[in-house]
Amino acid sequence: MTKFCTDERLQVVIRYQNGSESLKTIAISIRVHHSVLINWIKQYEHHGEEVFKKRYTPYSVQDHTHGDRLESLESVRLVSNTNTVVTCK
Repeated sequence: MTKFCTDERLQVVIRYQNGSESLKTIAISIRVHHSVLINWIKQYEHHGEEVFKKRYTPYSVQDHTHGDRLESLESVRLVSNTNTVVTCK
C-alpha cells in the first residue's frame, strides 16, 4: 500500500472538492480504493487540514512504565492462531 504525505492527501481532497473529477476517477488515478478517499474527505470536512498532519509523541516507553509493569513487558506471551505459545524477551 502506498503511503501519502500530508500535502498529497490535502491535494487529493481539494481535487475532489473542486468538482471537476469524480471520486472514483481520482481514486483510480492515485491507485487507492474509493472508500479510502471517502474517509479522507470526511476527516477533512470534520477536522480540517490538521487531520493529515503526523502527531509524534516525544517520550519513550521507559518514561511511562512503572517497576513491575516494565518486568511484565520484558516477557510477553503471544498466542498464534494455531494455539502455539511463543515467549518473547
